[in-house]
Amino acid sequence: MTVAGLRVEVERAEDRIRPWIVTTPLEASPIGGALATRLHLKLENQQHTGSFKARGAFNRLLALGADARAGGVIAASTGNHGAAVAYAAGKLGLQARIVVSEDADAGKVAAIKTLGGAVEVHGRDSAVAEGYARRLAGAEGVPYVSPYNDPLVVAGQGTIGVELERQLPRADAVFIALGGGGLLAGVGTWLRTVWPGAALIGCSPANSAVMIESIRRGEILDLPSLPTLSDGTAGGIEPGAITFGPCRELATDFVTVTEEEIRHAMRMLFETHRMVVEGAAGVALAGYLSQAERWRDRTVVIVVCGGNVSPAVFRSVR
Repeated sequence: MTVAGLRVEVERAEDRIRPWIVTTPLEASPIGGALATRLHLKLENQQHTGSFKARGAFNRLLALGADARAGGVIAASTGNHGAAVAYAAGKLGLQARIVVSEDADAGKVAAIKTLGGAVEVHGRDSAVAEGYARRLAGAEGVPYVSPYNDPLVVAGQGTIGVELERQLPRADAVFIALGGGGLLAGVGTWLRTVWPGAALIGCSPANSAVMIESIRRGEILDLPSLPTLSDGTAGGIEPGAITFGPCRELATDFVTVTEEEIRHAMRMLFETHRMVVEGAAGVALAGYLSQAERWRDRTVVIVVCGGNVSPAVFRSVR
């Protein structure tokens, strides 16, 4: 899908999902003060189900016709996407079956079940779980809701960009966690038009930077991933993923961060804002901190993409 075509879908998503989602706050952060940056946090951890994923889930499900909704939907997720699909399906009166990988966060899986999703465990990696879920949906003739490889899901995430335009006159840089690329592709599509001079920086854990390495090589790669606190961005990318082209076109820079840098960013958000966030949100802040001097006297936005972290994991970070 082209960036131009995706922008049209973001406009449609904004009209379609606005009654169903939260307009999340944009909060000035004192973290930037010590670094001479006008730093703002886009608090998607305050979205329904605790992450930005509710936007894409609602857009995809609301676009289904009545016949397509009758048999419910199938999705694959390490947690946040599955919770979002389960929540949106419940609000719209649909059944949702969620396939998760064996390494999925236990707290997030529990949340999916609490929200009414039927959970099935398959494979050790999110890419394996995604492939199985897609095949299962095809065999049963049920709509599959991809976490990122669907223009309607990506467009739903892009409504964050619409809100940012309303909340801030302009920004010099936006730091976004990068896994499968749905968040960067959606938000970047909108912001490239309204803030054409803004840097869009994709941030990944060094332990799982498949999209970054793929873009550097010019093709989607099948690479292994090491364990990471940023489970929301971990794992492989589906062959032919529609996010590859937009991410390659829209991102102006990429940065990888270590596990200790992620821990530090998560601690900093708690100590400064009393905010509990998940690893993927820590990745975006860590990306900024790794090059903060570059943004001295500039306006920067960090997309705090989610707050779903288990108590045990967060205790280990603190």
